[in-house]
Amino acid sequence: MLRLNILMGNHPHALPIKRGEVASGAVELVFAAEPVPHEAFKPFVRDLKFDCGELAIVTFLQALAYGKPLVLLPAVVSARFHHGSLGCNVARGALAPKDLEGRVIAVRTYAQTTGVWVRGVLQHQFGVDVSRVNVLTFDEAHLAEYRDPANCRPAPAGANLDAMLLAGDVDAGIPIALASNLMKDPRIRSVIRDPEGAAREWRARYRAAPVNHMLVVRKSVLDESPEAVRELYRMFIEGKKRMAPQEAGGIDMLPFGIEATRRSLEIVVEFAFEQKIIPRRFSVDEIYEDARRVLGALV
Repeated sequence: MLRLNILMGNHPHALPIKRGEVASGAVELVFAAEPVPHEAFKPFVRDLKFDCGELAIVTFLQALAYGKPLVLLPAVVSARFHHGSLGCNVARGALAPKDLEGRVIAVRTYAQTTGVWVRGVLQHQFGVDVSRVNVLTFDEAHLAEYRDPANCRPAPAGANLDAMLLAGDVDAGIPIALASNLMKDPRIRSVIRDPEGAAREWRARYRAAPVNHMLVVRKSVLDESPEAVRELYRMFIEGKKRMAPQEAGGIDMLPFGIEATRRSLEIVVEFAFEQKIIPRRFSVDEIYEDARRVLGALV
């Protein structure tokens, strides 16, 4: 039996696998003890620390651009609408999306997938020229080869993003941990005043899930053990079947399969290219070439 080291959070469709309710006679998954998976993305892409696991989609696109031997499987691990992810301090006065031009937004990293989705929404739904928004970053990109564009600058050493947002030291920001309650703090409000309504408009226009993390495997594993990759994919399909449907406005928020994820990938590729995070537009068929070859009828 082949053992694969996997980076994976406690997502609903991963839990049946972690609990042993979904298993394989050909593959044993050894889950990494990483309480916050995104903090391990850097060694994943730089050092190939894991055989497979979840990876932010924009990080994968950059890994593809820089020739890292990783393969994307058409399996979404997490997705969410980010219309309510950008907060501003109410003490600084009313701030609408268009007002962000010339002001400062604080983000963990410029190439963070959440930030890409937020800026894409600001640009395409609210007409913001995101190249005119100044970006304050608090960490380096996952890919060592990447350099932020000219409208970015690093925060002072020791600065804390959430604290600066709460103190009103920046015009707006995406909290470090979106799962925290910072966006519910009375001192902070969403820059997009009706995020739920704006998300409904976005869904009606794009009809696709804003994917954050997807399933990735090292290319050497795919080349040497294609059956193991098919089993890995099958296990996550089975895990999804055992959970309640994850839908928003009739959209599957955890799509599996090439066609089911095509539109989501087309959108995030376009956003990442426009924001100077990847050097060219990758086609979905190009992205999935290796996965299609190995997974065949499964996708």
